[in-house]
Amino acid sequence: MFVFKKAHKPSDFGKIRLKKGDKVLVLSGKDKGKEGKIIAVSPKEGKLIVEGVNVVSKHVKPRRAGEEGGIFKTESALYACKVQLVCSKCGKATRIAHKIAEDGKKKRICKKCGEII
Repeated sequence: MFVFKKAHKPSDFGKIRLKKGDKVLVLSGKDKGKEGKIIAVSPKEGKLIVEGVNVVSKHVKPRRAGEEGGIFKTESALYACKVQLVCSKCGKATRIAHKIAEDGKKKRICKKCGEII
């Protein structure tokens, strides 16, 4: 008897606390230990694209006259659970905590040093 994997639902991923422009460290996979900046975030899929990480070869056909085709290197998406935010103050990979500031806005803070990210 065959057992099929269940498709992921958006509710399976939890909330992504990372934003575009954050510096992250890759925790697992072929690019383990690499650091990079987040280019794009896809909360529905639970994935993000990190600059210089998970680089794949993409075969592109020329669509119009004068356009170049060929094999191009581009970043591919990876699951958000495979990366961890790097604190700008202490420089360590950390989890994210939340704190409500005096002005009533919710701020992200580093779990290791306690500074606002």
